[in-house]
Amino acid sequence: MPEAAARPTLEAVAARAGVSRATVSRVVNGDAGVREALAAKVRHAVRELGYVPNRAARSLVTRRHDAVAVVIAEPETRVFADPFFARQLRGISKELTARDVQLVLLLTEGRDDHERVGRYLAGGHVDGALVFSLHLDDPLPGIIHCAGLPTVFGGRPGWTGGAGSVRYVDCDNRGGARQAVRHLTGLGRGRVAHITGPLDQTSAVDRLDGYRDVVPDGDPRLVAEGDFTPAGGERAMRALLERCPDVDAVFAANDLSAAGALRVLRESGRRVPEDVAVVGFDDMLPLAEQADPPLTTVRQDIEEMGRLMAALLLRDQGQGVVGQGQLRGRAQGPDQGQPQAGTPDAPKEAARVVLPTHLVRRVSA
Repeated sequence: MPEAAARPTLEAVAARAGVSRATVSRVVNGDAGVREALAAKVRHAVRELGYVPNRAARSLVTRRHDAVAVVIAEPETRVFADPFFARQLRGISKELTARDVQLVLLLTEGRDDHERVGRYLAGGHVDGALVFSLHLDDPLPGIIHCAGLPTVFGGRPGWTGGAGSVRYVDCDNRGGARQAVRHLTGLGRGRVAHITGPLDQTSAVDRLDGYRDVVPDGDPRLVAEGDFTPAGGERAMRALLERCPDVDAVFAANDLSAAGALRVLRESGRRVPEDVAVVGFDDMLPLAEQADPPLTTVRQDIEEMGRLMAALLLRDQGQGVVGQGQLRGRAQGPDQGQPQAGTPDAPKEAARVVLPTHLVRRVSA
């Protein structure tokens, strides 16, 4: 068999371009300080020879691996069934791909998974971590903090360790919930129920707080805990109808829960919106548009949240500058409390970004 062609080297690229090996190295590694004319020669030689950088060798010099771990604190059955995660991963992947950075997906379900993920992150395989869907008792933030790994969270984490360094991208969960409930009360509904998400997650707690902001003296029986799944929405809706058969409106903490609630309402003979108006949260397409009836919901830009998480992490690693207008929302200082939706064009030093939400009106309310 003929021998495989030798892999092109930096020296070969330098000879073809007529420059030094050091110049080729700087261009390949994206360093500044090389005149554009020389850089163009190097790039042309790279294409001609089909040169591919040896990432393992480069990481020994630069201590970079050009890889980011995306850690989702949910079992795979949930991750691959919920379109929320696909959207957030799409946004993350787009930003990482544009920077030639590899995405490494890690899922956790129990103690063994936490230990495995902790060992991997501490092992120096990745340059940073993007973490989302955390639960309040989740040890992951502490594990990652101990590994000394740069981290950006998706959603406001309940974890307070290393408080000044916590960075996250979130949406205005509380404000969005207020929009939903005010819309329902504005329609003249007087018995507005709420199907929550899992209350060990800050997004669910914030949406419950937004509901209570609008109906502070509401009947506690009108709140039923769900789990962000259609089955959880069904269980919560059945409980609400049993406890409060006169309910005339429901704000569900996400669209999947709302879809479950709609099924139960149809089974019980309630008309939507004539008897019971329903509002969700996420504007998960095509689910929201194809619901029966089409779902009024609070829109958050899930894909953009994922993209901004990756952009914030890469910016702090020197792999690109997030310019004005890219980090939309308000930058949150380390001493500020629960963030509110802010103005566009957050400063480049933003560490906590909260994106706005808005109500999308359809037939269900």
